[in-house]
Amino acid sequence: MHGIGGEFEPGEVWRDTDGAPIQAHGGGVLEYEGTYYWYGENKEGVTDPETGHLAVVGVSCYSSQDLIHWRNEGLALPAAPDDPAHDLHPSQVAERPKVIYNPRTRQFVLWLHVDSPDYTKARAGRAVSASPTGPFTYLGSVRPAGFESRDMTLFQDSDGAAYLFFSSDWNSVIRIARLTDDYLEVSDIHTEAFRSPQRNTGRESPAVFRSGDRCFFIGSGCTGWAPNAAEYAVAPSPLGPWEVKGSPCVGDGAETTFGSQNTFALPLAARPGAVILMLDRWNPRNLSDSRYVWLPLFVAGDTLTVEWRDRWDLSAFDGRP
Repeated sequence: MHGIGGEFEPGEVWRDTDGAPIQAHGGGVLEYEGTYYWYGENKEGVTDPETGHLAVVGVSCYSSQDLIHWRNEGLALPAAPDDPAHDLHPSQVAERPKVIYNPRTRQFVLWLHVDSPDYTKARAGRAVSASPTGPFTYLGSVRPAGFESRDMTLFQDSDGAAYLFFSSDWNSVIRIARLTDDYLEVSDIHTEAFRSPQRNTGRESPAVFRSGDRCFFIGSGCTGWAPNAAEYAVAPSPLGPWEVKGSPCVGDGAETTFGSQNTFALPLAARPGAVILMLDRWNPRNLSDSRYVWLPLFVAGDTLTVEWRDRWDLSAFDGRP
């Protein structure tokens, strides 16, 4: 169990401060005014054994002061069970929520992948709140710059500009779009990266962060719920050009990213150079029991390195360049 002695225990059941398993899958963390907020897919419920579908519950929010002990703040963005046409109706798909704060508008902005069960809707939903814990007001969905959008993440750069990274064209390319100043729409500044000649052979589950004068991208291959080897790339800016470097994982289990799939890279403001790689270990037969794998990610120039640890704490970053 996580939390014993203030340690992370990757792959073990992670419970909140009330003792319930944390439900924040495919998520991301926002640090705001000294508190961490973890947003993710709430997957409480029964997974359909034939289709693998689990009814949309909504986006959970948890808060923490130390990244180990998390308080359940409830659903920041709940499902819409009374409206069958709504993007967040339980019959639909809602994945990979990410939240950033806009200091200009003083709004917390949430984007997520919304889709139909057959993944042909392929849109990005947006919501806003004046509080990090919500409730968020849903603003509807778009196809960013007119393109399909499936797995996605948000990246807020050091200059305040925000970007949407999203898998498109049936996961054959990653598109990168700068958001408008209010972070609610896609601007006319956009590009693409990592294009593959065939559908479902590109990258998904994007995670992006900056370290010094470099931006890093980490993504997985497209093998459904089955884990595969992560791949990372480096660029001088979010819009590229991106140079693929290979897998950041080393040691036993590297070929399957330690049986998991990355979802977010969290730089720690209080520890310059320290980054936590957040991953999900999916359980497709019981999605509510999918586990979290958080590991220290080390940056050295253009090189990223992550290795398996049964348990660890933030002292793992002590003395590292």
